[in-house]
Amino acid sequence: MPHKGLGLAPRLHYLVDRARRIDVGSVMERAKESAAQHDKWTPAIVVDMLWQAGFRNVGFQDYIDYDFAILSRDERATYMTHPVSNQLSQRFDHPDFRHIFQDKIEFDRVFSDHLHRDWMVVGSGNADAVRAFAERLGTIVTKEPVGQAGTGVHRYHADEIDDWEAFHRGLLERGELLIEEVIVQHPDLAAVCPGTVNTTRITAFFDGRQTHILAMAQKFGRGAVSDQMTFGGFYTMLDDDGHAVGPGYDSHGHVHEKHPDSGFVIGDFQLPMIDEVRDFVDRVARVVPQVQYVGWDIVVTPDGPVLVEGNWGAGVYENKPSVTGIRTGHKARYREAIGF
Repeated sequence: MPHKGLGLAPRLHYLVDRARRIDVGSVMERAKESAAQHDKWTPAIVVDMLWQAGFRNVGFQDYIDYDFAILSRDERATYMTHPVSNQLSQRFDHPDFRHIFQDKIEFDRVFSDHLHRDWMVVGSGNADAVRAFAERLGTIVTKEPVGQAGTGVHRYHADEIDDWEAFHRGLLERGELLIEEVIVQHPDLAAVCPGTVNTTRITAFFDGRQTHILAMAQKFGRGAVSDQMTFGGFYTMLDDDGHAVGPGYDSHGHVHEKHPDSGFVIGDFQLPMIDEVRDFVDRVARVVPQVQYVGWDIVVTPDGPVLVEGNWGAGVYENKPSVTGIRTGHKARYREAIGF
């Protein structure tokens, strides 16, 4: 694919914005954390972090998450980072279509054929409809239309609700306007964590003809309504066949050889129906072709993959060398598919 480049202007804009918002205290804490973990000198880590941020497009958290303190220059160059991902999102996700991915209600409308679950919108005067929906399903998930990292997601049990008018009023007041049926996940996912619907993040690029899967990460929860790190969740990278490449980890220094609750060995995990998953991602990537670079969250059910959401700001999931022993990232795959 022809070399496109990402351009100097977006990079400078990102750097200026990042410099304006820099939290010196947070940088120092991250540097101390990395120095302690890898037996390095803290001032040297600080200088290296700033250099990598300013001249190598490496976010401060990227530096920590992907153990840059122990990687060589060549190894670092193989890693995808959040600043680079942000530039790709700005370039390949058309602004006129991003709202479809930002508003969960609009997303459900556009991608309704790929959700494979019931959903409804809370509005004034439809308390009876909300009650009928919840009582029919037993358990429901509510979402605020705009949110990220699992914020604004809640789970309710119909048999615990006594006053449906008050419940309906509360949903409106809190902005929990989208109600969805709870996804029933595949037994292989439930074996790891049955209390949370465990999503698979698949970062993909649609070039107008072909969908390229760039990276796959399996997220696991801790029994909460979401598997995001804000709810105690963690992830492991998957290889091309959907097998875990090693233990799980998060951005808070926690490493999980086994799931803390079920005892499942994370390195033994195999994503079921991997062929169906690839086909499914190709189908959903074609629904809004103007948004080419997306982080898709899917769940494999006993009947096949279903769509949870798509993130036009795809974010980054990568290998952690100190956990997996793998000292290279996925950047080459991104370059090959996108051509930057």
